[in-house]
Amino acid sequence: MEHVESLTKYVTHFVDQLAYSGVDHVVVSPGSRSTPLAMTVAEHSGIRHWIHLDERSAAFFALGMAKEQQKPVAIVCTSGTAAANYYPAIVEAYYSRVPLIVLTADRPHELRDVGAPQAIDQTHMFGQYVCWYQDMALPEAGLHMYARRQAARAVEESIGGNKGPVHLNMPFREPLVPDFTLDGLWRGDIQPIPRAAAGKALLDEKLVSELQARLASKERGVIVVGPHTDAGLNESVTMLASRLGVPVLADPLSGLRAGEHDKRNIIENYDALLKSSTLRDQLKPDYILRFGAMPVSKAYSKWVKKWNDIDHLIVDSYKSYREPAGIQPRFIWADPKLFCEQLTTEFSEGSLETDWLERWGKMNQTAKDLMLKKPEEPLNEGHAVVYLSQNLPEGSNLFVGNSMPIRDVDSFFMSTPKDINILTNRGANGIDGVVSTAIGSAVSGRPTTLLLGDVSFFHDLNGLWMARRYNIPLTVVVINNNGGGIFSYLPQANEARNFEELFGTPVDLDFSHSVRMFGGIHKKVETWSDYQMSLEQSQQYQGIFVIELVISRTDHVDFHKAKWGSVEEAVLHGSDG
Repeated sequence: MEHVESLTKYVTHFVDQLAYSGVDHVVVSPGSRSTPLAMTVAEHSGIRHWIHLDERSAAFFALGMAKEQQKPVAIVCTSGTAAANYYPAIVEAYYSRVPLIVLTADRPHELRDVGAPQAIDQTHMFGQYVCWYQDMALPEAGLHMYARRQAARAVEESIGGNKGPVHLNMPFREPLVPDFTLDGLWRGDIQPIPRAAAGKALLDEKLVSELQARLASKERGVIVVGPHTDAGLNESVTMLASRLGVPVLADPLSGLRAGEHDKRNIIENYDALLKSSTLRDQLKPDYILRFGAMPVSKAYSKWVKKWNDIDHLIVDSYKSYREPAGIQPRFIWADPKLFCEQLTTEFSEGSLETDWLERWGKMNQTAKDLMLKKPEEPLNEGHAVVYLSQNLPEGSNLFVGNSMPIRDVDSFFMSTPKDINILTNRGANGIDGVVSTAIGSAVSGRPTTLLLGDVSFFHDLNGLWMARRYNIPLTVVVINNNGGGIFSYLPQANEARNFEELFGTPVDLDFSHSVRMFGGIHKKVETWSDYQMSLEQSQQYQGIFVIELVISRTDHVDFHKAKWGSVEEAVLHGSDG
């Protein structure tokens, strides 16, 4: 009984502190060694627990919740390879700066490395991909405050500085079942550990004045906003751009393309414009001021690499070195929103109009008209995005798969006054766990649509189980080109003898059977009118609604190149394409 009392107080105080520190959701995968954590989470009134049978999918589901809500979510699993299945989602969380609390149950120390069943070495098993790691002490009498301190610190480490996952490896001896009838559990007379207080990093006024003078002396500036999670940045950065009189190249994950903020300086079609080597040469900027991570666009990356003799400034909240283009930037580690506000006050009020900004605006409008031109072609990825963006209801999440879908969103998702939150897993850019992450993002109650390819859909079909189990509505648009379409743009496509087997990888599956297995509706559309009608129907359905567009993989390269070519021709020579 002494062991059970120590175990129970240790775990109840640990879980209670997680809740007090702001953890509202815990995703549990069933197992024996994790019994103390799982049962305690289920008993706590301040935590909603979710049960997922597959640890790999469970971790991505939690990632989706944490990504959409920008709050830490905990995941719990038993010992052994269950923990190893968390690895892909933890890597993604690390690189995309998403707070996860990873709680892996373990054998006690005397059962490690002795051939005990379901025991692997779990110490530091996620390596550098966690912001903080602790091999927790075994539950003993008097260690409940230690458990609280570790829980509190786990939350702070996951959200302090650059957000990310933390890992607590928690060994338990048998018996494993807590006794919730004991006195002194949960909180009682003990005061929970208060949340840490943190301020925002401001720049020295002298440096602000120096930057203002430097930028004001140059007309051909560009602001670039990539994927970020900085609250309030959109309004601040558009105000700064207005005072400077410069364009804002807005990645689809920047949040700048959707919402009611000022969009006069927003350039959505910079990827299509910079596909042209001629325009890349002509559009040399005096400086580039970037917020957030590197944009999706490869054309932008090529453009940036051309100019080593310009000022290149990268603003990030905390110390980091996110510059894969190999240039020599000046890093500014300060709160991005406050940085914009500090700099804006140094300029005269009003919107500055410049020839440079006007040129970008005209090119952007020309490109937009051509990209949105009503399709005469059969079903294609580009206009699938156009019609989808028009159909999305106010207050939606649009979760986008990697490879071609995110690039088509970059090219074809234009500015809108609607509140649309575009999400994706761009930390490690993988195709695994996309379905599960999207379903996790839908937990908030926002209408959620997932756009992805057939290989990504196949890779995470079992993720649909959570949508069925918890009645989470989800619209899924599957672009089915029967394989890995993005490889058709790479040099490997010229190797006909091996291309289809090694890179094309057709899946040759009828997805309707899988969708029905999870209780969903499946619609395979063949015309644009069928597609638009299915999109409208999906928004009224309170379940899984899968819309499948069958696209020719052999035609889609020509479709994209024709679009980009028409933009180049129109901008350089005045043709309407």
